[in-house]
This record gives sequence, C-alpha cells and structure tokens, in this order.
Amino acid sequence: MDVDSIRRYCLSFPHTKEKLQWGETLCFKVGEKIFTLLSLDVGSETRLSLKCAPERFAELIELEGVRPAPYVGRYHWVALEQLDSLPDQQIRELIAASYEVVAAKAKIIRRRDRRARRAKKT
Repeated sequence: MDVDSIRRYCLSFPHTKEKLQWGETLCFKVGEKIFTLLSLDVGSETRLSLKCAPERFAELIELEGVRPAPYVGRYHWVALEQLDSLPDQQIRELIAASYEVVAAKAKIIRRRDRRARRAKKT
C-alpha cells in the first residue's frame, strides 16, 4: 500500500480524524485515541504502526519487516518497517482490527466521562 491508499482507508472509518504530529507522522484517531501512525518520512525506521490483539502481536513480530513499535510495543503495537512489509489486504485487516480495538475503548471512556459529568451536576 502507499501513503495515499492507507490514508484513504483510515479515513473511511466512522469518526476518524487525522492529525500531523511529531514532525512527519500522520496520526489517525477515533475518540481522541490513536489507532494508526503513518510516517511520511521515507527514511524512517518505522513507516506504519498500529495496535493489535495480544495473540496477534506475538504472531506478527515473528514476521520479517514487523517488530514491536518503539515506545508502545508493550501495549501490543506493531511497527512495519516498510509499507510493503506485508500484503495490502493484511495491512487493511490490521488497520481495521486496530480501529475496532481503539474505538471500543474510546467508547467506554466517553461513556464513563458522560457519567462523571452527570454525577457532578447532582
């Protein structure tokens, strides 16, 4: 996949926002939580990072071109060294799974925040 197709795919998910952070890194967020990081720097050691389920994490980091993401690997984030480290369909599946995990957590946080605001009013 190339940068444009990854960007279009990430933005196709509901409530997704895009923000350029940390120099040349596109962050794709749902509910203010990041689900995919895409480096625009071709020379970067990590081009694409995303969250995955713990069992997938162990499986993925065994593949060539995939490793634990810097700083957040302990939270089951993987990093692809190149955008062609995995087949396009597998990258789409990983992005979708990352979105689902993060969106579910963001929904729980939003619900908890609404309850806290209601409790403050009473």
